[in-house]
Amino acid sequence: MAAKDDLGRAGEERAAEYLHARGYTVLDRNWRCQDGEVDIVAAHEADIVFVEVKTRRGFGFGHPFEAIDARKRTRMWRVAMAWIAAHRHEMRGRKLRFAAVGLTGTDPATASLEMIADLDVR
Repeated sequence: MAAKDDLGRAGEERAAEYLHARGYTVLDRNWRCQDGEVDIVAAHEADIVFVEVKTRRGFGFGHPFEAIDARKRTRMWRVAMAWIAAHRHEMRGRKLRFAAVGLTGTDPATASLEMIADLDVR
């Protein structure tokens, strides 16, 4: 496995722990469909939250959130719709929300972590 893949998986694990500590219940990780993949699907209060996780060693390629461009946001929407179609029972009485977690640092365990709790994808 490539070093960047290991970094990404470690970042996703840290993001899941961060979310759990804040009252989120992780329902799915790395869920895939023909339109792409969602890193984390979580329940939080009355919401189902689709979370994109971006991990970077530094800012050489920009801030992690800069990678969530219009094309990525459109893909997030499509994947969320596919997840909802496959998990209708999870959505009963809940609202849809998108979020992003960005980690920056050489070690995801100690990296700087930022979260956008309500990401506009439309």
